[in-house]
Amino acid sequence: MRIDAHQHFWRYQRSEYAWIGEDLAALRRDFLPADLRREMSLARMDGVVSVQARQSLEETRWLLELAAAHDFIQGVVGWVPLAAPRVRRELEIFSAHPKLKGVREVLQGEADAAWLHDDNFHAGVKVLTEFGLAYDLLIFAEQLPAAGAFVDRHPEQIFVLDHSGKPRIKQGGFAPWNRNLRELARRENVYCKLSGLVTEAEWSGWTERELQPYCETVLAAFGANRVMFGSDWPVCCVACPYPQWVESFARLTSGLSAAEQARLFGGTARQVYRL
Repeated sequence: MRIDAHQHFWRYQRSEYAWIGEDLAALRRDFLPADLRREMSLARMDGVVSVQARQSLEETRWLLELAAAHDFIQGVVGWVPLAAPRVRRELEIFSAHPKLKGVREVLQGEADAAWLHDDNFHAGVKVLTEFGLAYDLLIFAEQLPAAGAFVDRHPEQIFVLDHSGKPRIKQGGFAPWNRNLRELARRENVYCKLSGLVTEAEWSGWTERELQPYCETVLAAFGANRVMFGSDWPVCCVACPYPQWVESFARLTSGLSAAEQARLFGGTARQVYRL
């Protein structure tokens, strides 16, 4: 099966999705399973992991409801309040659903100290480990060093770096990202999604040649066994249609063996998220 390890659904409400600014106006509408199923059919993808787009228990419940109703949604990375005293109770409730596979918070919007030195937050991550759930790291490239220190406190926890750590492609920020990503990748409990690159580049002018060194760095740092394909649909649509990114990704990784490509297009996701 070909798995897309990172996509989102939402019923758009301006007050709930403040991060969708004027530059992302094309995303100011509903994106639901029927919409994605059409795109997946064109791109010959079989299943997805749906990831939270806002930090609410209501959304986590909704994503799990969608997953129960649609077989192609094979897993959900939801949100729970990791720093709250009630986190264990929330995880007991949500983990009863077989398709909850991980948790994510929007760390890119937080000062590093808010999550690197918050003992309550770390206690919540330890509860995740007990429940066998992955933790998705959503951070900017500048936060990669802090992420390494964070991961070091949880050697038994599985982490997944979203969007390859958001390299500043448009600004030419390859060198510091390259150095810091490779350092984070030394930790074998960290996996990486090759996703979100087109929206870090110039939306209307990106090229596969421009993205090639970023893909090569991720694969060299993590190895195919710790890398997975993600579309970041529908966010990717501001830079390219879903099938185009799938095709570009296949070309960018065409030099790999068939076994390695199978890991990228599903094997790694199935392992990490227990699909």
